[in-house]
Amino acid sequence: MIRLIAFKELRSLLAAPSTWFMLAALQFVFSWFFLARLDAFLQVQTQLALIANAPGAAQIIVAPLFGTLGLIMMMLVPVLTMRLLAEERRNQTMPLLMAAPVSSTRIVLGKFTGLMLFLLLPIVASTLMVLALALGTPLDTGLLLSNAAGLLLITACYAALGLYISALTVQPIVAAIGALAALFGLWLVETSATDNSYWHALAPSGHFQNFNTGLLDSSDLVYYLLFCVFFLLLTMRRLHNNRLYG
Repeated sequence: MIRLIAFKELRSLLAAPSTWFMLAALQFVFSWFFLARLDAFLQVQTQLALIANAPGAAQIIVAPLFGTLGLIMMMLVPVLTMRLLAEERRNQTMPLLMAAPVSSTRIVLGKFTGLMLFLLLPIVASTLMVLALALGTPLDTGLLLSNAAGLLLITACYAALGLYISALTVQPIVAAIGALAALFGLWLVETSATDNSYWHALAPSGHFQNFNTGLLDSSDLVYYLLFCVFFLLLTMRRLHNNRLYG
């Protein structure tokens, strides 16, 4: 049943013209940043050749690009999560879904999985675009894969939080604004905190920095797992209460 709900959500996303517009806009923005960073790298390549242990294309191009893409995902994901549950209520289809012999856990996991399958598309496309650098210059594929993994994990956190906020309201636009405000608040907490501050450890973007530099830390993996599980459980609890009390 989780698979059926996931594929239903994926099909509904792919069937909407606005979805393809967002994908095209995202790819255009990422391509523009990619070409700008590539041009900057080519301009300083002769100077880098004179420096011992100079940074390569991965450090100059890949890391800044995925850092930018992480910020773009923070703004894109709330637009996608707003419709998952809030739109079901607005269209009066939520009672039908809740009346079906499907548990709240499967509904939440199905919608979350469907959204993540869709979000894999821009992540994979961006990774393949950067991987093309290997055709012309030595590329640190470990750093590239670390950034791709970090981007996938932080996007999952954004999706889990956005799904929970979507479960709290009837209006999709309110869900989008609420999720964006929450994510932006976490980002402000991370940027204003010092590296050794406990506040720094609360924000998903703070843990992404290790992936961005090629460092795989088990504490970051545990944080992302707990973050997703926490908000998915809250969403399941919310739907369970709606089923009990209407």
